[in-house]
Amino acid sequence: MAMVTCSRCGETREGMAFQPFQNDLGRRAFENICAICWGEWLKTQQQLINHYGLNLRDPDAQKFLMKQMEEFLWTPVDSSASSGTDQKPEDWIPEDQAPPTPRKK
Repeated sequence: MAMVTCSRCGETREGMAFQPFQNDLGRRAFENICAICWGEWLKTQQQLINHYGLNLRDPDAQKFLMKQMEEFLWTPVDSSASSGTDQKPEDWIPEDQAPPTPRKK
C-alpha cells in the first residue's frame, strides 16, 4: 500500500488497500485518508447506522451518511485531545440515555 499524508490526522501512514467508492469522493478519500482513519470512520458509520436505525436503501439515509463521512474525514483531529475515535454528531445521545425509538422501514 502507498503511504499518504492523511488530511484527517496529519500523519504519514499507509493508505487504504482500495478506493472505497467509484466516484470523486472515493478517489479523494483513497488519495488523502490513511487506513487507520478510514477504519475509525467505518466504526463511526456503524454506530450511526445502528443508533439512528438507518435504512441504507433510503436516499436520505445515504445523504446523511455521506455528509457525516465528509465531516468526519475532513475535519482535522486535535492530536493533543483524543485519537478521534469518539467523534460523534452534535445531537448524539448515548444509547443508555436515549428513549427507545422505532426503527425506520
